[in-house]
Amino acid sequence: MYLHLGQETVVMQDDIVGIFDLDNTTVSKASRDYLAQAEKNKQVINVSFELPKTFILTNNKEKGNRIYISQISSSTLLKRAENIYENNK
Repeated sequence: MYLHLGQETVVMQDDIVGIFDLDNTTVSKASRDYLAQAEKNKQVINVSFELPKTFILTNNKEKGNRIYISQISSSTLLKRAENIYENNK
């Protein structure tokens, strides 16, 4: 199934490696360095025209690693993912 990340962007739920809160994770230098390197490698896709709250790490066989920046909170995205999972049991 697909998870809506905002601004008409969806990803396959099976491709999601993790959903991370930007405020909490960017405190770490390792996280900041990782995001900076991913941006340099053109792996970051910003789907937010508002204040970004979350980044979503995905891995797809054809596209490789991608990081989506979203204005939707990590808790909301997690709830959406859980609802999709529960509805497809």
